[in-house]
Amino acid sequence: YEGKLTKALAEPVEALLDSASEDTWPAIRKLLQRETKAAVSGLESAISTFELDEATEKELLLRLENHGRSVVESKAREEAARILIRMKDRFSTLFSRDADSMPRVWTGKEDIKAITKTARSASMKLLSTMAAIRLDEDGDNIDTTLSLALVDAAKPGTTDRSIQSLDPLASSSWERVPEERTLISPVQCKSLWRQFKAETEYTVTQAIAAQEANKRNNNWLPPPWALAAMAVLGFNEFMTLLRNPFYLAVMFVVFLVGKAMWVQLDIANEFRNGFLPALLSLSTKFVPTIMNILKRLADEGAAPAAPERQRETE
Repeated sequence: YEGKLTKALAEPVEALLDSASEDTWPAIRKLLQRETKAAVSGLESAISTFELDEATEKELLLRLENHGRSVVESKAREEAARILIRMKDRFSTLFSRDADSMPRVWTGKEDIKAITKTARSASMKLLSTMAAIRLDEDGDNIDTTLSLALVDAAKPGTTDRSIQSLDPLASSSWERVPEERTLISPVQCKSLWRQFKAETEYTVTQAIAAQEANKRNNNWLPPPWALAAMAVLGFNEFMTLLRNPFYLAVMFVVFLVGKAMWVQLDIANEFRNGFLPALLSLSTKFVPTIMNILKRLADEGAAPAAPERQRETE
């Protein structure tokens, strides 16, 4: 009967723990009670044919009941050892798939922050479910503690609060949970959550990058500098510049000469005296400035040649 009870409990308990919701442990208690009652009833019928004293009969029935509890506890400890994998699987499922279980396509309209929070909350619920064995209907505040400490925004604390009140997970035991019923301590939960976030952060980053790339691909407008060039030159002239690098080189030289003229003529300072006086002053300095720039260019070009001629004469 112990083998039958083990078979009746093991797989259903594993499935219930994997689903991890508020109704998980009530469902496990109900399952344990039903299957244990059926096994005890079968054992009572079997031993009724033997002439056993009442104490021995009670001991056999109690041993079978305890076996049922030990099966559930053993399965819970096995699942608690794999909690990090379960949390990451749940996060990946909820984050990467929509409500219809279809793969998400990051088009740019999705609220990644809200999706991430929902997926993390579900993973936290799984951690809360597996933190302790709840075969007795004793209440605890594990879910609330984990939610406040891990998911919700941290509230500012005052200086006179203790370390425990500032960090509810700075403890090795849960409130109102015996040590023998504890599967994952508060400190372990904190460490697991930190590791969980670190190992799922890449998934979130990839989603953000995919969303940004999709937005850029959907933006058919050219960059601002190209729009400005097309506004000044026209589309055909702009495309001609792109196809012929020689024109770009000429424009670059014109830009350098224009910048040198701007500095030499001090145009900004001239226009402070008024528009008409500035035009008169610039008209008188324009030609001399051009000649001065050309002379400098000629001198700089002739300077390297002079030492070479001197070395040749020597």
